[in-house]
Amino acid sequence: MNKPEVCILPVAGLSTRNLPATKVLHKGFLTLHSKPIIQYAVDACKEIGIKEIVFVYSDQSCKHLFENYYKPYPWLENHLREKNKLDILQTLQDIIPAGMKFSFAEQSQPLGNGHAILMAKEIVGKRDFVVMWVDDVYINLHGKGVLAQLLDVYEKEGGMVENIMEFPREQLTRYGVLSGAVREGRIVHAKGKVEKPKLEDVPSNYASMGPYILPNAIMDILPEVKKGTNGEINLADAMGLAAERGMKLTGVLCDGMRFDCGTNKDLEKANLKLSLMEDADLRSYCRELLDTMLV
Repeated sequence: MNKPEVCILPVAGLSTRNLPATKVLHKGFLTLHSKPIIQYAVDACKEIGIKEIVFVYSDQSCKHLFENYYKPYPWLENHLREKNKLDILQTLQDIIPAGMKFSFAEQSQPLGNGHAILMAKEIVGKRDFVVMWVDDVYINLHGKGVLAQLLDVYEKEGGMVENIMEFPREQLTRYGVLSGAVREGRIVHAKGKVEKPKLEDVPSNYASMGPYILPNAIMDILPEVKKGTNGEINLADAMGLAAERGMKLTGVLCDGMRFDCGTNKDLEKANLKLSLMEDADLRSYCRELLDTMLV
């Protein structure tokens, strides 16, 4: 079993749920607690030693945003150094992890997240790989990040390893759901996955959330996947087909908090929650503000 050294970040799509800002700016550059959302994914990859990130983009303007953000900016660095703004300079330099390569693959048509991943096949080659959804941010303030926790399990179990969450049954019609699930502590062994089941057909309380660590064989299965009920080629269906053929599927109830940034309202809530968690001055200010507003 090879340690994954490449991560696929699907960043194609119109991000209509985050308009109007996303008319000209990719949602990955909207900020969560003063840092672009995309940076949380790259930092998580850095934690587990990922050597290459593949951005799957939809058009050249999208590609250029990521190219420009993830390349050095000597003029600005020199300016900050001359002004002795060394803390800001360090923040700028920390954007690009040492030794990490950034590659690009185009998804010219919106045919689904599974199709997006398949577009990176040539770059990934024969390597096992990680997949992350940019607008789902997971943060563990007191231990290993979610990817690092998944890697620990992957190195023991092999096969497909993914972050999962437990929800009430009535909420599970929105997610891919593990079937044939058997729980052992924080590990859930499953026989398959059902994408957005009807309420009466929900097979367990465990929702497939991502990120994922996947064997390279998934790239060979994706072309066989039929379009789902949404008319798209879904990664969840490829993973379900792989499980049916005997590939091990393991869910991990990871430690950490999820910050959903998929809509403007969700992003507002995520910013408020994370900022209050990490900034004591802001907590004090909010108490004063609420006291004023409630008078």
